[in-house]
Amino acid sequence: MAFKNLKKMFIEEDNESSEDEFYTMSEEEALKEADKTGNKMILLEPRAYSESQQIADHLKNRNSVVVNLKRVTSDQAKRIIDFLSGCIYAIGGSMEKVGVGIYLCTPKNVSVQGKITEDNKKDSNEDEEVEW
Repeated sequence: MAFKNLKKMFIEEDNESSEDEFYTMSEEEALKEADKTGNKMILLEPRAYSESQQIADHLKNRNSVVVNLKRVTSDQAKRIIDFLSGCIYAIGGSMEKVGVGIYLCTPKNVSVQGKITEDNKKDSNEDEEVEW
């Protein structure tokens, strides 16, 4: 008789779990899940070198980060780029310059395609005026 009770108990548990198969996530739960899987694009404007670790933490959590270095001195910007370069190398990510003082830092799980060229290079025909 104990076997029949045990069998009945498992059948009841299976019926209960089948009801949960169609459970959908709320928006709040989906955002929490995205935090875990690293599906965010973070925009940061550091004001000091000490904020470099925060950027590295976002990269370690598999989030992409756009870093605007226009609010720091050129010496601090160089130190931040050096630090982030080491972090990105360690996690197998990449860094792309997208503008003057603006960098896109991505972890290994994000691929970046395409290039952005700089227009500040002068042509060899400096004497000619170009009308737009």
